[in-house]
Amino acid sequence: MERVSSLMKQEAARFPDQIIRPKILYYGTPVVLLNTLNEDETTNISPISSSWALGDSIVLGLSVEGKGFENIKRHGECVINIPHPPLWEKVEKLACYTGKYPVPEFKKEMGFKFEKDKFRASGLTPLLSDAVQPSRIMECPIQIEANVQNIRVPEHSPYFAIVETKVIHVHAHSEIVIGDHYIDPGVWSPLIYNFRHYFGLGKELGKTFRAET
Repeated sequence: MERVSSLMKQEAARFPDQIIRPKILYYGTPVVLLNTLNEDETTNISPISSSWALGDSIVLGLSVEGKGFENIKRHGECVINIPHPPLWEKVEKLACYTGKYPVPEFKKEMGFKFEKDKFRASGLTPLLSDAVQPSRIMECPIQIEANVQNIRVPEHSPYFAIVETKVIHVHAHSEIVIGDHYIDPGVWSPLIYNFRHYFGLGKELGKTFRAET
């Protein structure tokens, strides 16, 4: 055991580290513009950075204080729009706005303002969806219509919700599509939110053994 411990210490010395307490853990995930239905059947846009997909399910992480969560509890449909890097400035235009009125006090303190028409505020364009009521965003190269299947607020962290959705339709700009059903990973690049900075993807490094393109 002592020999193993000594070897591990030697290896650790090659990559010195330290324990930190970061205020945020946005360690690099795709930006999502989540469209949900307001009470008057207009569409709200919520920029979020917590999502993952498996099969035809997409799981979203939402603040329980946001308009998006309020809407999705009332009306279980949404559009998951995935922007690409050229849209980062339009995404950032949405960052200081909330669809909640009155603006929650803690959001006021962080500089948030109320905005009902987020399409106008961001310069983005609404498109009719095929199977759900919330509009899509024309400029986003991938737009995913989905139904909400389950909502859970963790007891250990009651300030956010885990929202499970099931995909109905995937719309993709033709320029990023190969054949009829594949996204071209050499052309498509999601907008990445990396510790509150915006990035695109770098050059391809390789591909998994299961890649079909």
